[in-house]
Amino acid sequence: MAQNDQIKKAFELQDFFPYQVRVFYRAVSESIANIYTIKYGLTVFEWRAMAVLGNHQPLTASEIVAHSSLDKVQISRAIKGLTNAGLLERKTDDTDKRRVNLMLTTKGNTIFHTLVPLVQDREDKILSGLSNSEISILKNLMTRIQKNAVACMSDNTNINADELS
Repeated sequence: MAQNDQIKKAFELQDFFPYQVRVFYRAVSESIANIYTIKYGLTVFEWRAMAVLGNHQPLTASEIVAHSSLDKVQISRAIKGLTNAGLLERKTDDTDKRRVNLMLTTKGNTIFHTLVPLVQDREDKILSGLSNSEISILKNLMTRIQKNAVACMSDNTNINADELS
C-alpha cells in the first residue's frame, strides 16, 4: 500500500507531458474551430478536408487522408457533410473511371477563401508574444517530439502484456 501511495504522489496528471499536449491541443484547436464552426457550421474534419482541397484539387478521398492526418472514416464523414452542404462535388475521372475526384464547389471555394485570412489571423493571435525565432524553435521542437512519439509507437520493448493483466 505504501508503494501505491508513493506512485500516486509521484504521478500528477497535470505534470504528465502527454496530458499537457492534449490540453494545449484542445485550447489551440477550439480557438480556431470557433471561426469555421460558428460562421459556417463546419466540423473540424470538414474544415481540414476543405483546407487540403483548397490548395490541392482535385484529390481523391485517399489523397485527402494522406494530407490531413485524418483517417478514412473521418474523411468519409467530412466528404458527406461537405457534399450535403453544397460545398464539395464528386466527379469521375475522365481517364480512370475508378478514380473519383473531389473538388470544392464555387460556394466551397468562396467559403474557403473567406476563412483562410480569419484562421491565419487567429493563428497570429495565438502566437502573439513569441518572436519569429521562438516560433521557429517551437515548431522544431514539436517536429522532434512527433518523430520520437512515432518511433515509440513501434517500440514495445518495455511493455510486457503479462505484466499489464
